[in-house]
Amino acid sequence: MRAMILAAGYGTRLWPLTLDRAKPALPFMGRPLVGYVAEYLARYGCGEIAVNLHHRPESVRAALGDGQDFGVRFSYIEEPEILGTSGAIGNARAFLDGDTFIVVNGKIATDIDLRAALETHRRERALATLVLRRNVEQERYSTVEVAGNLVTNFGGYPAFTSDNAGGAARTADERAGRALEHSGAAEVDAPLMFTGIQILEPRIFDYIPHGVFSHSVTDVYVPAIARGERIAAHVGGGMWYELSTIRRYCDISLALMRLEGRDVQPGRDSLIEPGADVREAILWEGVRVEAGARVRRAILGAGVRIARGEVIEDAAVVRAALVEGEERPAKSLAGEVRGDNFVVSLAQ
Repeated sequence: MRAMILAAGYGTRLWPLTLDRAKPALPFMGRPLVGYVAEYLARYGCGEIAVNLHHRPESVRAALGDGQDFGVRFSYIEEPEILGTSGAIGNARAFLDGDTFIVVNGKIATDIDLRAALETHRRERALATLVLRRNVEQERYSTVEVAGNLVTNFGGYPAFTSDNAGGAARTADERAGRALEHSGAAEVDAPLMFTGIQILEPRIFDYIPHGVFSHSVTDVYVPAIARGERIAAHVGGGMWYELSTIRRYCDISLALMRLEGRDVQPGRDSLIEPGADVREAILWEGVRVEAGARVRRAILGAGVRIARGEVIEDAAVVRAALVEGEERPAKSLAGEVRGDNFVVSLAQ
């Protein structure tokens, strides 16, 4: 079965981590983020995967290669202009057309059972099946309205939302723990949200506007439902996280690392000198932490050097040279230059 990973976004909320590479190429659990998603798809028999590119496409190609390292074969589809969540699918028609295919958002970490979702799709004979989850924490994700096993409408945010992208956010561990507390009736009553995983029939191309920006929900699914098409809902369980902000990227990485019994992820050619105190940290390639430095709950970008006596805590750090002359995106966190480094506090 073929699949597509949507990965063309700018990743502005991950700035400045996305200054020297696109979001799909960000290191995550010892491999590029989209490589992590590809391994998930490969477990369900998706061996040929399209990846759409826009921002810094060369960084994605360099990080992912042909896909062999992840058990798949990649086909790259460049978008000179961003086409949106459904426009990107339409642009990949030549690759995807002909049989049932899967589309996954490239910024998620999950172990949701795709095999069960495929069973729902086939049983419902649906044009599309959206994989949903219960938004127990009522985070800021749009609600999906369902009757029986079919999607009927798309709503706004839950009445009470907790936006964990901000400085007062719960960590991934805390959210996971609270989700376990909300079982039974409370979980059943929780609003449903879309996970970014969808199973599609080739006939979906009939609903995608050709060659222009379009959004899956407003431009495809709402008109399809209005015309009587069956858009199935599959409510999945298990792990699901979205890595759309620096805080989420840090929290989720650390939570998954702890499950593996460690709290430091070293990058290629990185060095932690004896006498450095480094805990709960994600190090990218070429990082050097000198003896006497202290690092806690931090992301250290490529080539960063943390000097003797320096303290980095609850922050993301890139080389200051990267941000020279760059304008900070409106949705990103503010930072400050400290010597050769640019430091962004995650407590904003």
